[in-house]
Amino acid sequence: MLISNLLLEAFKQTNYQISGHGKRNIQVLQKVLMDLNGEIDSDHYGNGAIIENFQMKLANFLGKEAAVFFPSGTMAQQIALRIWCDEKGSNKVAYHPLSHLEIHEEDGLKELHHIEPVLLADKSRVIELDDVVNMEGDISCLLLELPQREIGGQLPDYETLEQISNFCRSKGIKLHLDGARLFEILPYYQKSAEEICALFDSVYVSFYKGIGGIAGAILAGDKDFTEKSKVWKRRHGGDLISLYPYIISSDFYFDERVHKMDRYFEDAKELASFFNQCHTISTLPLEPVSNMFHVHINVAKEQLEPLLIAIYQETGIGITSYLTEINKDSCYFEVSIGDQYAKIPKEDLKKVFKSLNELLGVRPPL
Repeated sequence: MLISNLLLEAFKQTNYQISGHGKRNIQVLQKVLMDLNGEIDSDHYGNGAIIENFQMKLANFLGKEAAVFFPSGTMAQQIALRIWCDEKGSNKVAYHPLSHLEIHEEDGLKELHHIEPVLLADKSRVIELDDVVNMEGDISCLLLELPQREIGGQLPDYETLEQISNFCRSKGIKLHLDGARLFEILPYYQKSAEEICALFDSVYVSFYKGIGGIAGAILAGDKDFTEKSKVWKRRHGGDLISLYPYIISSDFYFDERVHKMDRYFEDAKELASFFNQCHTISTLPLEPVSNMFHVHINVAKEQLEPLLIAIYQETGIGITSYLTEINKDSCYFEVSIGDQYAKIPKEDLKKVFKSLNELLGVRPPL
């Protein structure tokens, strides 16, 4: 068995894990179905009370005129950008070099829609106003990802968002929000979802990340935009005969967790401080701006994995199930705080970091 698989297996055997809401198994759906009336009608090709009520609920929460439920955010965002390109008659859009559309979708935007991306900003930082103002050429739409996941969930300040929004509107550029983790950034900005979304012409949010549903996404905007998105959803094969398992799990866990984001944010800051007290470890950002951050360790991946396995076996607490190599001397992993973190006894958690620091060569100051 490979070392990487050993790390995953050791992680699965722990009693507690610091990230997420727990195992993604069929109990995620079973919990939702337990108290539901079995006579409730399912949705049917995008119609029916179960989908229409949820769409309106999220439109109201986001402060938009209408919303459409999609089986995936990948589908929703490609469609959003296609609509704005068609409206302006230009096939150019702009986004960050590490946008999901650029690095995780097999060039779907380019191959399916023949849309040309303009990459803004350096890979290591967020898009700033100067990047937008000094952009060469004309674009139909600018996409901002909040937070920017691939660089640890970094965020621009709110004033910058307002300035970018005002600039785009003055130039006739549509502004789209990749808000896969929108709910998770509300505590940092101290703004409502409606206030943030008011800066954008269209918005996508996910229901399997911080919310912890099975799958699914909402795309929101004005009525004309969302009606066009329904046509493209059908063209993409997204109008399944019924989507109710995704919808009811999204609705259930939205109600259960959207108001816990403040707690997740505070927990993330506490956990990051524990990591940053350890030898050779630093977090990105140094202090998290949402419930997620990256942990960078200046130890070779193959050297660190057996150390983590030993800690898991000693303490029963899992830190991560994987490590991503940066170079031969360092690696990183992502942390995303959910319900699991609060279940870990604090004294046991401190023992984890004491052991980690000792194994890395220094006794801890915890």
